Amino acid sequence: MNFKFLTIVMLSVSFGFAQEGTKKKKYTLDANQFYGSIILHNPDISHLITSHPAGVILSYNRKTYGEEEWEELYNYPDLGYSFIYQNTNNSTLGDNYGLYAHYNFYFFRRNMQLRVGQGIAYATNPYDKETNFRNNAYGSDFLSSTYLMLNYHKENIIKGLGFKAGVSVIHYSNANFRAPNTSTNTLAFNAGFVYDLDGGAEIDYVHREKEKLTEPLRYNFALRAGLNESDVIDSGQYGFVVLSAYADKRVGRKSALQVGTDVYFSNFLKELIRYQSIAFPENNVDADDDYKRVGVFAGHELFINEMSVISQFGYYVYYPFDFEGRTYLRVGLKRYFGDRVFGAVTLKSHGAKAEAVEFGIGIRL
Repeated sequence: MNFKFLTIVMLSVSFGFAQEGTKKKKYTLDANQFYGSIILHNPDISHLITSHPAGVILSYNRKTYGEEEWEELYNYPDLGYSFIYQNTNNSTLGDNYGLYAHYNFYFFRRNMQLRVGQGIAYATNPYDKETNFRNNAYGSDFLSSTYLMLNYHKENIIKGLGFKAGVSVIHYSNANFRAPNTSTNTLAFNAGFVYDLDGGAEIDYVHREKEKLTEPLRYNFALRAGLNESDVIDSGQYGFVVLSAYADKRVGRKSALQVGTDVYFSNFLKELIRYQSIAFPENNVDADDDYKRVGVFAGHELFINEMSVISQFGYYVYYPFDFEGRTYLRVGLKRYFGDRVFGAVTLKSHGAKAEAVEFGIGIRL
């Protein structure tokens, strides 16, 4: 599941690399060491926060210079790949090894850099009910992982060698693909070096006149699916299907506003309803309670290139069984194939509590 997420992101970035042709090319390498703390976002993982995690972040970046319009629109970001090794300094949690695709965005005359990375991580010591039952953070070997870096970034100080320092947040979770899944978030300070493989050679940026983009109201239909499990360990993984329909309206070159509805067929709730009706009769749950849910949502789509980032806030209008509250969130990535067809990988959650990773296909008319 999570490997598919990484594959989609990696292929998208690789496609950008492969389509360079006669583009202006420049590459950098950077290496950062980090040291920090696991944030206590949930009291259930307090027994796992016993020391300070540390590790390294290694990255390969390709700079952009405005050959495509989106590059100038986002102030000429970098595309790249990165590797993270994190030593949690906790024998129960073990160590994590992650591979990511990332974007670097620049601000304040390119002296500040924000990196957003998404990928997959391997946990060396996940939960095991016999040998490692205390690790309620990681329920599987492979985890979806996201990281953010905000750095002071100065390139080419001496012969292509530069310096960077800042803060990072590294998130590990399997999004309830398998229980338990309390997840961890590491807040760390990082510092390191960046090296220009061209020795600091300067390349001019492309500038073009800004043109206003207008679009009529567009209609989207999406089918999402995946596997997940309730918080009851060993209750089993079940498939789910989500049908979504929504309208969007562009409000500029970068953004569109959305409003729509979702219909959820989440089979793990069938088992959870049956389990609660037997194990907790005081909850007044009937084994025949409906497991389906219907929600309405408002959202935003941030267009980058063929990729876009979506964020949606929803409310269940049909909610026969109480599971994590009536409001929900969805965030994730879309990849357009032409003007209409798209694929999507999204995380659906209730606040900070993940429900599932959704893999979807859709059409925008």
